[in-house]
Amino acid sequence: MSPNALIPSHRKPRRSATSRAVRAGFTGGILTLAVTGTAVPANATAEKPASETQELPTITAALATSVAKTADTTQQVADQYELQAAQDAVFTKADKAAQKAKDKAVEAKRKAEAEKKAAAARKAKEAEQARASRSADRGPLLSASASVDTGSLTGSTASLVSFLKAQVGKAYVSGATGPSAYDCSGLTQAAFRQIGVDLPRVSQDQSTAGTQVGLDNLQVGDILYWGSAGSAYHVAVYIGGGQFIGAQNSSTGVVQRDMSYDQPTGAVRVR
Repeated sequence: MSPNALIPSHRKPRRSATSRAVRAGFTGGILTLAVTGTAVPANATAEKPASETQELPTITAALATSVAKTADTTQQVADQYELQAAQDAVFTKADKAAQKAKDKAVEAKRKAEAEKKAAAARKAKEAEQARASRSADRGPLLSASASVDTGSLTGSTASLVSFLKAQVGKAYVSGATGPSAYDCSGLTQAAFRQIGVDLPRVSQDQSTAGTQVGLDNLQVGDILYWGSAGSAYHVAVYIGGGQFIGAQNSSTGVVQRDMSYDQPTGAVRVR
């Protein structure tokens, strides 16, 4: 036995010597990596395979297509959200514009109604002023009766005018025929009854009760009417001098007025 046989060796064990070569390539669309080489440990009793092949996760054409589709889908969704946001902004702007237009229309309608009411109020005020003016003129018109020479009238005509003058100042009441109040046709009917002439009760019939005459050819005692013959809405009696006596309305009662105050439409002569 060698004297050194039991002395441990100070030499380090030999490491396996490994020699590898890496090969890469695509086979059938599959990425492959191949590692080849030899490993020989110092105390190896068996040889390892001369070559080793390891496959990494593969990227197939189908997977690539799927990834591309997913990217396209994501972009489409993003585009849709952007389009929806733009549409919402447009709709919001349109709603605001519509509401503004509606508010303007409401305001314009309110102003129109206010102007209409103001115009009606002005018209009513003007009418009231006109009525007041006519009432103020009532005294002078009544005193103008002196211009009618009743003394020159004879017989039934004088009686007719005298009766009418005696009724001036009495009240106007619709449907009344005297003696304390009259409506327009009630007064003319009562006046003509004094001279033995029976007239129809209403103004429509009185406007056709005799012969139609022109306003430029009037005689004392002619019946004046306003409106069309046969459908007149007011009547009075001509007393000469361009004046008439009639029961006008509830505000004035029975009055003596100049024809220029309210020009009649026509006249009828019943005698």
